[in-house]
This record gives sequence, structure tokens and C-alpha cells, in this order.
Amino acid sequence: RDDDDINDVASMAGVNLNEESARIMATNSDLVGTQMQSCKDEPFLAAIPLHKRILETAKKLGITDVPAEVVTFISHATQNRLRTVIEKVTVITQHRMESYKDDEWYEQATDVRSQLKFFEQLERLEKQRKDEQEREILLKAAKSRSRQEDPEQARLKQKAKEMQQQELAQMRQRDANLTALAAIGPRKKRRLDAPGLLTVGGEGAGLCGGSQAGLGTASPRQYPRQKITRVNLRDFIFYMEQERDMSHSLLLYRALLK
Repeated sequence: RDDDDINDVASMAGVNLNEESARIMATNSDLVGTQMQSCKDEPFLAAIPLHKRILETAKKLGITDVPAEVVTFISHATQNRLRTVIEKVTVITQHRMESYKDDEWYEQATDVRSQLKFFEQLERLEKQRKDEQEREILLKAAKSRSRQEDPEQARLKQKAKEMQQQELAQMRQRDANLTALAAIGPRKKRRLDAPGLLTVGGEGAGLCGGSQAGLGTASPRQYPRQKITRVNLRDFIFYMEQERDMSHSLLLYRALLK
């Protein structure tokens, strides 16, 4: 029924489908089923250096002739192996970078960062308490007016004098900074869509691909940033430890020494 409907529509337009099909087949009859197109076999590695390297290894085993098909096969095998390694290491890196803070099925048991901040705050308070005690001792030594002063008392007075001078210098510096800020006035935040914000050297340079040069304003369309996966040496070490052929290799040993 569908074919009849199509024929009816084509006949209404004055087109005979059978004649058109026969004409197409007659025109390209010599090409149908005889022409084959395939991609060019491009080796992944340079053929000449790879062939020399294979010959050097083959001569040690008593082989003197290595055909070109072997070089091509080894090149494709290297490409496939490298692709597999990159895929596995990428998965390892993504697992390492994955965050579980927003997952409702995970509950945080310990927070090492908060613990470190707490210990740092305790150390800061302890240091502040010791500084206050030392300051009180120095102030008492500076206020004492004993006629017979021992060398230790004189040293404390000198240190108290230096401390007072240092505090006075800090107060003057703080007052000078406040005066300078008051003279400058409150800083106004520049709007992102202000004209001339993206101009460099008098010429507009758009950050987005849709913006045109010379306009000086950014396009309202924002493109999402491409997520970059950064693989480090630790990811490769973890991958080699999981592989059976590389878990006891010299390459893993050298990587662990770095």
C-alpha cells in the first residue's frame, strides 16, 4: 500500500520511478559492484627507523630479513597498545579526581583539614599567650626604677624599649595605610559588560568564538569550558602495579625511585 501511495504521488508529478531506476542502473552499470574504496593504511610509527630497530633485534636472534608487512603490523600493534594504556590511565585519573562530597550515599567520617586548622589555631593561641607573658615581663622591667640594676635587668629594659619602638612603627604604618586608602576612596567594581573591557591596544579582542574583532564587548553566548584530564606519574605507577606484565618490571622500579 505504501508503494502504491508513492507511485501515485510520483505519477501526479509526472515521474515514472521504474524508468528512473532503469536509467540510473544503465548509467552506472560498470561501476556498481566493481569499484572499491578503502582508507589508506598509514603506519603509526615512522617506517624506516622502526625497520632498522627491528632488524637490529632480529639479527641477534639469527633473522636477516624482515618484510614490510611485519613493520606495518608492529606499528599498528604499538598504536593499539598505546591507545589501551591511555584509556586505562585516563579512567584511573578520573577516579582519582572524582569527588564524593555531594553524593547522598556517602557520609564524611573524618575531616583532616579541619583537624589541622584546629591544631594551627591552638598553636597560634599558645604563641599569643607566650607573647603576652613576655610583653608583661618586659613592661614590668621597663617600669622598675631600682638603683642597682643587674645586667639581666638592663637587657630586659633594652628589649622592652625595642618592642615599644616596633609597636609604635607598626601603628604609624597602619595609620598611613588607612590615610592612603581614605584619600583614594572606595574602589568601584568594573562591570563585565562595560565597553572597552576586552580591548587590547585599541583593538577589540573577543574571548568567545562568536564575538567579532573591533566590537570590544564580549558575546552574550558563553561556551562551556572543556574539562581537562591531567595525568601524573602516580596514575601511571598505579596502572603498572595493576598490570600483570608490568607489576615486576624494571620500568615500575625506576618510576618508584623518582
